[in-house]
Amino acid sequence: MNSPDAPHPDSSGDAASPHFPGLPGFLGPAGGAPDAVPGAPVCSAKGCRADAVWVLAWNNPKLHTPERRKTWLACDEHREHLSNFLNLRGFLKDVVTLEEWDEAATDRPADG
Repeated sequence: MNSPDAPHPDSSGDAASPHFPGLPGFLGPAGGAPDAVPGAPVCSAKGCRADAVWVLAWNNPKLHTPERRKTWLACDEHREHLSNFLNLRGFLKDVVTLEEWDEAATDRPADG
């Protein structure tokens, strides 16, 4: 059962890929809001199709090893709400801009 506050099911993903197509919320050239950049990552909030600005890195310690990071993407409007949702459950590990996440991607090992 999905919580009404939870992101849409296709929005969670691993942090393994530094490229936009590997990030959750990537819709490809035809996706996104009418004014969204084609192919740009979109917010993970349910029903939102705004361009993503933030990466919320998280893990569920009951399911994931400590070093594993899942990611949700957020627009400015939904960053606080999605962060609170994860933080209340003890899952939130980091919140950075999408630009910072992409720049740091070369420092992260790829899942094999």
